[in-house]
Amino acid sequence: MIITKKFMPRRTFLRGVGATMALPLLEAMVPAATPLAKTAASPVRRLGFIFMPMGCDITRWTLPGDNLDTLSPILSSLAPVREHVTAITNLELQNAYPGSHATSNSAFLSAAKARLTESTDYYLGTTVDQIAAQRIGQETQLPSLELAMDHLQVVGQCDNGYACAYQNNLSWSSPTTPLPAEAHPRIVFESLFGEGGSRAERRLALRKKASLLDSFNEDLRRLERNLGPGDRAKISHYLDTVREVERRIQKAEADTTDNPLPDLDRPVGVPAAYADHARLMFDLQVLALQGDVTRVITFQLARETSNRTYPEIGVPDPHHPLSHHGNDPAKIERMSRINQFHVSLFAEFLGKLKATKEGNGTLLDHSLILYGSGIGNPNIHDHTNLPILVAGGRAIGMKGGRHIKYEKPVPLANLHLTLLDKVGVKLDSFADSNGKVDELFEPLSI
Repeated sequence: MIITKKFMPRRTFLRGVGATMALPLLEAMVPAATPLAKTAASPVRRLGFIFMPMGCDITRWTLPGDNLDTLSPILSSLAPVREHVTAITNLELQNAYPGSHATSNSAFLSAAKARLTESTDYYLGTTVDQIAAQRIGQETQLPSLELAMDHLQVVGQCDNGYACAYQNNLSWSSPTTPLPAEAHPRIVFESLFGEGGSRAERRLALRKKASLLDSFNEDLRRLERNLGPGDRAKISHYLDTVREVERRIQKAEADTTDNPLPDLDRPVGVPAAYADHARLMFDLQVLALQGDVTRVITFQLARETSNRTYPEIGVPDPHHPLSHHGNDPAKIERMSRINQFHVSLFAEFLGKLKATKEGNGTLLDHSLILYGSGIGNPNIHDHTNLPILVAGGRAIGMKGGRHIKYEKPVPLANLHLTLLDKVGVKLDSFADSNGKVDELFEPLSI
């Protein structure tokens, strides 16, 4: 049989003025005589880690049964995606002791013990996301993407003699190299699709260009002449999403510029409401994964010891003091509302990944997303019985809709080792691991 159909490389980019943009997986990228279904058997594999600060009310978090048929109050918003989510009870971070907020954040992805220091001689360990980025991240424009919701990078000593670097950064590319996270949507967007430069230069570029997509028009017309109707529709939907993110960033910039109140600490382009900002950051993650700009993402929903308030859900109290509730039922209830709010934003993100088709499945099927905290009971800085969820991964063999409960505490490092294995990074051990969480997955049919 002679096959004459040519196919487009997976790493195809649109090229505009000072910018490039990766494309989602198209049928035209699948080699001739290769059924699209076959790509689902060996999909592009992605890892995401979403950090929830300061633990939670574990009694309102823990599921009552062995599955997600009946959801706990904090997890109730997961109902539309419950078949894609597994909760794991009784994971621990022994290397986070003696308990602190700094070690909760630093150990979450490293499972390593932080050197007690207030200076720049901090020492931790390479985090799980960066181990993955060293392998699966070398095939993409960005090896990894580090995101946060807080702009202020605190310096000096932050918590019980620990340098602020431990609290500021989830990702460490080596034991001595923390990777700062970006919270500004415009800068994230331009790191994914834009031309770089200083922040002042980027703002100037924004004024000169109504939309990044306008510079891609000629390349788009050339590309679409060689695509089938299905691929044209897919690109159209993808670019509509890009344009909507652009519109929301520009609207946030305009709102901030027009605001007469002095707010020198708020960078241009950041939505005033926490939920709007978080949704925009989640949407940027969807775009980054869909365009295969990166395959490894970390996202810090708030920094440990954050005093952010959440008036939009009726919680005017700062988060950190609420987490040290002293068993006051009213404070615990308000803290749990913050926990539920954070989970609801995560659930929306999973819904968008589920709605994004890719190959013979969805973006959610081809991604493994860990959500959780490095603290169990925040009132006593406990690092046992952590609130942990894993979502997605259906194309990799993950079984969702379940609640895995361990009788005795199991290292969180076991889960990290398992996730690395499932995205093709084979290690004998990770930090203090003593096994894997094999029950998360079932063998893939050949």
